[in-house]
Amino acid sequence: MPDDAAKEKNTRVIARASEALAALLERPLAGGLYLVATPIGNLTDISLRALAILARAAVIAAEDTRHSRKLLSHFNIQGQLIPYHEHNAEQMRPKLLARLATGDAVALISDAGTPLVSDPGYRLVREALDTGLIVTSIPGPSAALTALTSAGLPTHTFLFAGFLPPKSGARQARLTALKEAPATLIVFETAPRLAKSLTDMAEVLGPREAVIARELTKLHETILRGTLAELAATIESEPVKGEIVVVIAPPSVEAMAVSDAQIEQDLSTALRTMSFRDAVRAVTDAHGVKRTRVYELGLALAKRDDP
Repeated sequence: MPDDAAKEKNTRVIARASEALAALLERPLAGGLYLVATPIGNLTDISLRALAILARAAVIAAEDTRHSRKLLSHFNIQGQLIPYHEHNAEQMRPKLLARLATGDAVALISDAGTPLVSDPGYRLVREALDTGLIVTSIPGPSAALTALTSAGLPTHTFLFAGFLPPKSGARQARLTALKEAPATLIVFETAPRLAKSLTDMAEVLGPREAVIARELTKLHETILRGTLAELAATIESEPVKGEIVVVIAPPSVEAMAVSDAQIEQDLSTALRTMSFRDAVRAVTDAHGVKRTRVYELGLALAKRDDP
């Protein structure tokens, strides 16, 4: 049990948070589209600003109203809740835009996390912006970033690839396209497909370090670390359930090394439309190699092409 000093300290924090939320709720909410990030599991991860937006919005567009109603009920928010998902977007988008055009405040939320990240909403945002309406993003929880920051893998450059294709052939093709990206990869995956997906990742991407982040912020949150092949074997023998994020280390320096033949090929292509100087610069920038190397290979290429 907390002592009196701790209780007093907690009381001050509660009071200050209550004052901040009350101040937000007292302000009128300007019309516009609000993209509101909601918890990915733990309901208390919602921000004070997000609560204030949801409480004051004229309408809340939710991917799954049954799921979102639990969040709103938890905080006693009783706004108008309507469905907006990939199956009804063409029908509902004009209606939401019409509400926005009259000056209403419309909040868009997904089932969990930040709207538009592997969720519908892009076209609504684009059309709202095209018609001069105000779009405001309310930052907050994100499964992709939560997994990335807890993975212990490089974070300075990362690529979010969403859900991989469900079929192995298409999945391997997608992984092949991502293979040389000089970044930590973040993908979403379903639990039933996870073992086969990890097997494809190991086959295409090689022995990279990876992390499986499962049920983030929830009671049974787990983080599994290992190579892709090790993780594939683990999940094959011990299947898991829940929401899954896979974080994969970037390719090694050796794997990223570009060959002279590739540089010459790219130079040959660039020289069709560029001067020698511009072609050297373009290929140098594209591969991140020393300019002198590209320059010398260009001279050698020119000699071969000019008997």
